[in-house]
Amino acid sequence: MPTARSPRTRSYDPARTNAAVTAQFALVAEAVRGLTEERLAAPAGLGEWTVRELAAHLAWVVDSLADAVDRPAPPKAELTAVRWPTATAPLATGIARAARETAVEGPLPERFERAAGRLATVLAEQPGSRLLGLRVGAMTLADFMVTRAVELVVHTDDLNRATGLEIPFDRQALAACTRLLADALAVRAPGGSVEVRVPPFAVVQCVEGPRHTRGTPPNVVETDPLTWIRLATGRTNWAAELAAARISASGERADLAALLPLMG
Repeated sequence: MPTARSPRTRSYDPARTNAAVTAQFALVAEAVRGLTEERLAAPAGLGEWTVRELAAHLAWVVDSLADAVDRPAPPKAELTAVRWPTATAPLATGIARAARETAVEGPLPERFERAAGRLATVLAEQPGSRLLGLRVGAMTLADFMVTRAVELVVHTDDLNRATGLEIPFDRQALAACTRLLADALAVRAPGGSVEVRVPPFAVVQCVEGPRHTRGTPPNVVETDPLTWIRLATGRTNWAAELAAARISASGERADLAALLPLMG
C-alpha cells in the first residue's frame, strides 16, 4: 500500500503578507466606523457574540502582534503557520471570553486606529524571523502574519454576514487564507488520492490511498474560496454545501466531511 506523503511546505512572501494584512485591516476599520450602536448590539451569528464583540476581536487580532513583540522572545519556534489552524481548537473558549472582555475597553474606532499604528511600527522595526511567544506556541513573526491574514479574512466574512455589509477582501489576504487552510487539510490527512481545488488560489492533494500520477485524478473536490473557508472554519458543513452545489465532488474518496472543520 502506498505510504502517505508529507505535504510540501508552502512559502509566503513576508512583504506581500504584511501588505495584505495591513490592507484588509484598513478595510475592516473603515467599515466598523460606520456601524451604529444598534448594529453593534446585534448577534454576530457566532455563539453568544455580538457584532461589537466580533469587531473588538478583529482589533485584537492585529493588536496581539504588538503585544507579542513586547514580550521576551522565546528560544525557538514551536509551531509553523500550517500547523496553527488545528492548534487553535483548545483555545476557543479563552478567545471567546477575551472577546467579551475587550468589547468594553473603549470606542472601537480608536482601538482600530491604535492597532493599525502599532502594526505599522512592528512591521517597520522587526524582521520576519523575530520569534514571538504566543498562547498557541512560539512562532516567527512571518508565520504569525499569515495567521493574521486568515483571522482577518474569516472574520471579515463573519462581519459581512452578520451586518449585511459588503466589506471587500484584499486579494492577497484571501489567497493566503485559502492556501493556508488547504495546506492544513493536507497536513491533517496526508496522501495523494484526493485532489482539492480552490481556484484560483490553491490545489492540494490529501487522503491516504492510491496516488494518481497522470491525467485527471479519479477523486476531485472543487469549490470557491469563501465556501472553502467557511467549511474549514465550521461556518457551514459539507452536506449543506454539497446540496447547494457549491461543492463539486467526484470519486468514491471525495468526501471530506469527516475531516472538517479544521478550526472553529
